[in-house]
Amino acid sequence: MTPGEYIRHHLVHLNNTGHKQESIVDFSVINLDSVVISVLLGAFVCFLLWRAARAASAGVPGRFQAAVEILVEMVDNQAKSVIHNANSRKLIAPLALTVFVWIFMMNFMDMLPVDALPGLWHKAGPALGFADYLRVVPTADLSTTLGMSVSVLLLCLFYNIKIKGLGGWTHELVTAPFGTSKNPIAALLLGVVNFSMQMIEFVAKTVSHGMRLFGNMFAGELVFMLIALLGGFAAFSLSGGLFFVGHVIAGTVWTIFHILIITLQAFIFMMLALIYLGQAHDAH
Repeated sequence: MTPGEYIRHHLVHLNNTGHKQESIVDFSVINLDSVVISVLLGAFVCFLLWRAARAASAGVPGRFQAAVEILVEMVDNQAKSVIHNANSRKLIAPLALTVFVWIFMMNFMDMLPVDALPGLWHKAGPALGFADYLRVVPTADLSTTLGMSVSVLLLCLFYNIKIKGLGGWTHELVTAPFGTSKNPIAALLLGVVNFSMQMIEFVAKTVSHGMRLFGNMFAGELVFMLIALLGGFAAFSLSGGLFFVGHVIAGTVWTIFHILIITLQAFIFMMLALIYLGQAHDAH
């Protein structure tokens, strides 16, 4: 493979059609690798949190229990600072905790060697009748991140109606942010403008919420591919030793830095979800 062919190959998902997706939006295509890996990691996350809750005791906690307790306390404090409705926090706080750990684990798949799982799939996939494509970072798939941000949007709509009532939320849609007027014509014009602004806000928040996570993880995945190409080039060059040293140094430095990125991106997604849900509780 040429470097370009190598990267293009690694950017194709294993999907239900067996060929590359031709357009940005195509609901007939299901990226099976993203679905399967994200579901498995989600089940693993729930199992870990369940084990921590089951093993919790009033005594001196072990390392695992202490780590989970610190994480739970951190998320709970963030939820309390944004969501002031105690009843809503009973659902939103555990949801935020699950989202944070789940996204971290999906991001962490980027820390595996680029060709590790795809290399195994190269041998097993075609033998099982599947295409020879596999991407192992679900959050580098726009379908995954936008799917999660749309889920947050649906929760925001639910809490808008639950907290404010259908009538109260409808009134807010046509009176915020620019208010209304006693003049019927002015009130109608302001209502159209307010409603349009509200729709733009919902769409912009949802798209940016998912795109931010996708963009960072997609870029990180590309950097790891370029570093892998540096190591591959070392194997076929006369000065291979020099390139190999550069490959090891670049890979180590980027991996250490990437630990911060994957954690930060999981935290940002969780915090934005909390902020948007908190806004759904507040009246203009």
